[in-house]
Amino acid sequence: MGDQVRTCRSCGAPLSALFVDLGMSPISNAMRLPNQAGQVERFFPLRAFVCGVCKLVQIEDVASREDHFHGEYTYFSSYSSSWLAHARAYAEMMTRRFALGPASLVVEVASNDGYLLQYFKAMGVPVQGIDPAANCAEVAIRERGVPTMMRFFGSALAAELTAEGRQADVIVANNVLAHVPEINDFVAGFKGLLKPDGVLTLEFPHLLRLMEANYFDTIYHEHYSYLSLLAVERLFGRHGLEVFDLEVLATHGGSLRVFAGHAGAHQGPSASLSTARAREADAGLDDLRAYAAFADNVRATKRAILQLLIRLKNEGASIAAYGAPAKGNTLLNYCGVRTDFIDYAVDANPVKQGMVLPGTGIPVFAPERIFETRPDYVLILPWNIKDEIISQMAGIREWGGRFILPLPAPVVLE
Repeated sequence: MGDQVRTCRSCGAPLSALFVDLGMSPISNAMRLPNQAGQVERFFPLRAFVCGVCKLVQIEDVASREDHFHGEYTYFSSYSSSWLAHARAYAEMMTRRFALGPASLVVEVASNDGYLLQYFKAMGVPVQGIDPAANCAEVAIRERGVPTMMRFFGSALAAELTAEGRQADVIVANNVLAHVPEINDFVAGFKGLLKPDGVLTLEFPHLLRLMEANYFDTIYHEHYSYLSLLAVERLFGRHGLEVFDLEVLATHGGSLRVFAGHAGAHQGPSASLSTARAREADAGLDDLRAYAAFADNVRATKRAILQLLIRLKNEGASIAAYGAPAKGNTLLNYCGVRTDFIDYAVDANPVKQGMVLPGTGIPVFAPERIFETRPDYVLILPWNIKDEIISQMAGIREWGGRFILPLPAPVVLE
């Protein structure tokens, strides 16, 4: 994509302001089998820009969405117990607040393995999942009885469902808007599928938290956009949708849950929405200057992570990593950390065990390996579930093992 033609995926304005350059990186979920380790691996530029007009932060397109999400997708929502508890609480809250029942329809876009819709179904509320990853959809259907269409969502699919008389009382889209390259067609689908008084809820990691806490590892090729409330409201407004309420969540390091509907259909803005708007305004998110310091912070953090790892290795320490999330692969590749620093990684997801991480070639094992090899340090890569991991792995303290958290600044936990 030449500099002349780079345009904002949301509003179409020319895109020239660089947010951060993380160098060359492989597709972060493109794990490989050990016997593929000698094959050529594709690396792509990982650069994020900020739109000078609508302020959407976005990476340049380098790989198609089919590369990421068609067929086999290695992220299963149900492997995190804290995420399941979050999903259940949401389903119970929505059913109460919006009086959902047997005559309602809840549609989830990017429904994964049925992790969330199972809870609406258990309360007698009809559900429909939509997810392009066949392996996730099959688990949803077979193990949870959650009807799932194996399709990409957009205006065409919304029109099909509407023509069948299947408009939604509630549309749920958790951590998916950022994954969509054709963001306008996607939001047009929400507009088309939602009943006149229907409610759309979206959860997304908050750009302001990413900037404040230096979570640069959440930038990777599968995440096309990095969302502020400001950019989302501008995008929705162009499609006749309006945010009326908001909750701040702790998930993914700091997320927003927005409640939206057709413009004018719901009373708002709520006090929490007004507060969130004011917080973004105070941080200067409508001014390009607010985005300029991030890249310097990221470079400084890379140096600090490497200084810590070099010091520990010079002291003769052994280091393993817990987790093989996409964000971990951004961090490891950007910092140039391979098996010279990290002996291996472990992950609770059996799909990832026996694979090697993209770019770095670090092998992935089951969590038990940590107790077999007794490393001096365990680097926690999915920091968003660090408490869950620390309690699961508390046994490492028996041999004096300690945890390292890489972000917002690298720290060895006492």
